[in-house]
Amino acid sequence: MISRQSDFRLCRFTAASVFCALLGVGAQAQEYVTSTPARAATPAISPKSGSFTGTQKISIADATAGATIYYTTNGATPTTNSSKYTGPLSVAKTETIKALATAVGFTPSSIASASYTISPQAATPAVKAAAVDGAQNGAEIVTVSDATAGATIHYTLDGSVPTTASPIYAAPFLVDSSLTVSAMATATGYANSAVAKRHFSMSIASGTLVWSEEFANASGVPAAPDASIWTYDVGNGGWGNAELEDYCAWGSNLAPCTTAAPNAYVGTDGYLHIVAAQSSPGVYTSARLKTQGLFSFRYGRFEVRAQIPEAQGYWPAAWLLGNDLAHVGWPACGEMDVQERVDAPTHPDTTIGSVHGPGVTGGNIGTAYAFPAGQTAASFHTYGMIWSPGKVAYYVDDPATPYVVYTPASIAGFPGAIWPFDTGPSFIILNLAIGGDYPGSPDASTPFPAQSLIDYVRIYAN
Repeated sequence: MISRQSDFRLCRFTAASVFCALLGVGAQAQEYVTSTPARAATPAISPKSGSFTGTQKISIADATAGATIYYTTNGATPTTNSSKYTGPLSVAKTETIKALATAVGFTPSSIASASYTISPQAATPAVKAAAVDGAQNGAEIVTVSDATAGATIHYTLDGSVPTTASPIYAAPFLVDSSLTVSAMATATGYANSAVAKRHFSMSIASGTLVWSEEFANASGVPAAPDASIWTYDVGNGGWGNAELEDYCAWGSNLAPCTTAAPNAYVGTDGYLHIVAAQSSPGVYTSARLKTQGLFSFRYGRFEVRAQIPEAQGYWPAAWLLGNDLAHVGWPACGEMDVQERVDAPTHPDTTIGSVHGPGVTGGNIGTAYAFPAGQTAASFHTYGMIWSPGKVAYYVDDPATPYVVYTPASIAGFPGAIWPFDTGPSFIILNLAIGGDYPGSPDASTPFPAQSLIDYVRIYAN
């Protein structure tokens, strides 16, 4: 037994001293002692505070059995009126999470806190494909887009993971063989996106028509070229060759262009007309159509069936530029000239095929094709290119007999020469230039108006 004095001291210094006094001293000490409940464990927030890229999954756990966790995401102190934790939280922006645990028989825990600095992640690109805008016989046109404003999309076509050094997506492109498109988006103020991948499994026989523009027009009147495929270069900027023409788009009335006499239209005859005109002495108009930003392709047999004018100062052409023109410039983007016709008076009945790239110009690697006896350049002919990895071949009328084949070995002797034709897709250009450094100016023998007639543009699988 404890002495009354001891009992009195114990009662006096315990939380139950009043109760002890009522009972009286003489009882055992353990009958008068009450204990303060233990505190619930402080919640554990995972991951801990830090800087992160993109949305994070935040978990909160507590070591106290049966504990209920309450939390806030705005840095406020949580109470039992705060949100109840039921599963991982998604944190997509910079914020502070605080958490409190309660449990029966325990006092509330200490407050746990974790702060997250989140760099938002660009949206994952969307890779879509459909047989539209001329694709046919199993081929599809692939479009890559991203929901993040101002995003730049880098992509590969061999299944490798894209980086910021990979080609930049610039236009829908034709797919007619098995490959894997991988795409990643970057944007200022955002972390790089996750990589989107889409595999295409295609078995299309070589020689199959996979895309075409036939310039059909059943309207009964001249019509605009298909705006889903064709856009225009416009104006009089010389175009790097001191050319003389103003290029006019369909529907333009900006002088000297006029809708009364369009320079580019699809006629009721089923041809694309590209018209060179002289509106007044020394003032010339024409058209330069292109698929830039709308359609592109990499590899295949490309054909343009056309009738082109032959006269001093005319420079009709069918050619391609790399989609990365806007990012790497010319000639780094690569240029493939399938058909160029110049110097008609001095070199009749010829066409030229050439390539351009860093360290390489048509001046040092261009090849002229002479039409066989009895044929003229002014008749309809099929101008073609067979484009495959590491090779560009040109032909006229017969794809089985190219008149020139270019490979990386063809340019190896030129200082600083780079083969740019396997980097990515290219877009198509059809134009009729007037004057400039290459063909020279028109003279009294040059007829106006004159025109290139384009029967069709086709791409075949190879």
